[in-house]
Amino acid sequence: MARPTTKIELIETAAAKFDKLWEIIDAIPQEIMEVPFDFSNDPKKKEAHWTRDKNLRDVLVHLFEWHELLLNWINSNTEGEEMPFLPHPYNWKTYGELNQEFWCRHQETKLESAKEMLKLSHNAVMELIEEFTDKQLFTKKYFDWTGTTTLGSYCVSATSSHYDWAIKKLRAHKKNVMIEMHA
Repeated sequence: MARPTTKIELIETAAAKFDKLWEIIDAIPQEIMEVPFDFSNDPKKKEAHWTRDKNLRDVLVHLFEWHELLLNWINSNTEGEEMPFLPHPYNWKTYGELNQEFWCRHQETKLESAKEMLKLSHNAVMELIEEFTDKQLFTKKYFDWTGTTTLGSYCVSATSSHYDWAIKKLRAHKKNVMIEMHA
């Protein structure tokens, strides 16, 4: 599916990917979900998130926290309070450390709470997107606080692109566990 370039595409793609994520979550048997994530045998999975996230909760709270970043950033800036997307002291070179902070923050969060938090934050993001026009979402430099990127691009990254990331991770986990069960 092509990256959204209109408000309608953004909303439809985000909703479809979110629904797909829940279909996958609901289809993975409990005994597979209870096995900790382990991608250490796959040399292609080198990025930090492959070792950081140990279970479904970790994936869901990661998505939730990126929704919160988006919501706080948009709300602050539209209310006249200048704020960068990533909180101080993080930047695009160190956002992996921010992701690790999110992971640490939620080690006591229960899976059911993570599910509810993500559903609520997704709905809040979708409602906020509705408030903007195509022009506001997809015109470069429409808002000075988006820099050279469109607001829509940030929204895509925090929704459908991130949901794709989660879907791939959950599918990879299921495949790993299935292989181990049949070995």
